[in-house]
Amino acid sequence: MEGMYFTEEHQLFRESLKEFLKKEVVPNIDKWEESGTIDRSIWKKFGDMGYFGLASPEAYGGLDLDLFYTIIFLEELQKINSGGFAAAMWAHAYLAMTHVTKEGDDAIKQNYLTPSIAGEKIGCLCVTEPFGGSDVAGMRTTAVKKGDAYVINGSKTFITNGVYCDYMVVAAKTSPELGNKGISIFMVDKDTLGVSASKLNKLGWRASDTAEIAFDNVTIPASNLMGEEDKGFSYIMQHFALERLIMGVNAHARAEYALDYARQYMSERTTFGKTIDKYQALRHKYADLYADMEICREYNYSVAYRLNKGEYVVKEATISKLKSTKMADEVIYDCLQFLGGYGYMEDYPMARLLRDSRLGPIGGGTSEILREIIAKMVIDKKEYKPATN
Repeated sequence: MEGMYFTEEHQLFRESLKEFLKKEVVPNIDKWEESGTIDRSIWKKFGDMGYFGLASPEAYGGLDLDLFYTIIFLEELQKINSGGFAAAMWAHAYLAMTHVTKEGDDAIKQNYLTPSIAGEKIGCLCVTEPFGGSDVAGMRTTAVKKGDAYVINGSKTFITNGVYCDYMVVAAKTSPELGNKGISIFMVDKDTLGVSASKLNKLGWRASDTAEIAFDNVTIPASNLMGEEDKGFSYIMQHFALERLIMGVNAHARAEYALDYARQYMSERTTFGKTIDKYQALRHKYADLYADMEICREYNYSVAYRLNKGEYVVKEATISKLKSTKMADEVIYDCLQFLGGYGYMEDYPMARLLRDSRLGPIGGGTSEILREIIAKMVIDKKEYKPATN
């Protein structure tokens, strides 16, 4: 499997990334989890190492590498046991920056993409709303054209990096009468008059900031429109394939981390004169969990391979997120059980893992919504096509 998808260069990158995370990130994780803030300096260190530019064009400072470098980036971030820190990094690089790369004009890319790759600016993507949830088409935020400007009013919620970001990629309705056909995408500086953000108190992902954001007569230049007016819904849907695959990959990686930890613990924990990895009930449960993780991991790699070739894998990525996040929750739940009472203690990693993993079936489209999307595609034969090449 490694030879099918990963080259020697990939493996060298993985080892280098592991060392970087071990040195620069792991010693700070508990502090960031407790404070709910990530030191600004770490963003610049990630930028200096090129980690934010793995999939970005070289013209703006990126490396334009194949998707499996991103897969490695995501997997290793999950294995430092802070879903919040990982989310802050990948939401910047693969939510906000993806829209800037795909829909931003040259001026926007120079002003936002280049410093984002360098770790000098932090971005967030603002789509979800308090009354809409997974119903993107039901958004109420509006952007009204007035001369050479747009005026934005509305609110967003559950926005990763929303408090401490420098800029926001915002979805708003420019033609409300057109429903989901009337959504556009805008670049908004965080310090623009009328923008306010309040931090939400979450069950997990404690290191990341997650915000509810209000836009009160926020006036931006018309040049901050990204892509074509009223094409925003198509852009969002197109990029959901990458986002859902990312969350699927995150899920198999954190499940793998949980299994690795549980196996080590079981080999050391002794009861009734033998280590608990010798008990058939536990061994067979572990075998089932490992098999479920392996199936999801292999499937996710195959979807990444197809996406890397330019295929539009919206169905496959939706399946990836649906099944992998469910698997991760189940694996981590049972791995916590392997630890007995210690699994319930904050001094051991499973408690945080359990909390962080629970967001998987919710964020980026709930599992219920994903099932309906899959049903439309395989039962109703609905076809989704990319908005841009």
